[in-house]
Amino acid sequence: MAERQEQAAVDAVMTRIGQVVMLHHAGDREEARHRFLDLWAEIGEDGDPLHRCTLAHYMADAQDDPADELAWDLRALTAAEELTDDRLAEHEGALAVRSLYPSLHLNLAADYVKLGRSEAARTHVRRARGAADALGDDRYGDGVRAAISRLELRLGEGDSTGEPGWGPPRQRP
Repeated sequence: MAERQEQAAVDAVMTRIGQVVMLHHAGDREEARHRFLDLWAEIGEDGDPLHRCTLAHYMADAQDDPADELAWDLRALTAAEELTDDRLAEHEGALAVRSLYPSLHLNLAADYVKLGRSEAARTHVRRARGAADALGDDRYGDGVRAAISRLELRLGEGDSTGEPGWGPPRQRP
């Protein structure tokens, strides 16, 4: 019974995060940012790593300042480093922990590009490429790999066949 209640609480938090993501995608960036901050206060700096990773991953997108976006993406990576595959398995449709890293590092690389920090961007795009083997052969995996290639091309890394518009896709961890 206690396990079922705990699972319901987990699902409730993830559902609430998803609702704020929809608000953000609908164009209400400022309200989404406020709601994400309220959720972050509830979850806490030491809360469930899955909740923190997911929330920080999306909170980064709601930022106007590239330095703030970087700070949230770093929080997402830190939380992901605390996750286990067992914890992710508790969440319906979740992937293996290692499949989060290509997107997380790609987002950090994009943040560093925005801040004019090319070497840091190159480091993270290399980490994204190195972790890309964890991605599935599906639309999401193809999208992340393509975004990595576009950013590599922009940074002069590797032999990429990039396309215009290099922004990284987001995934709900």
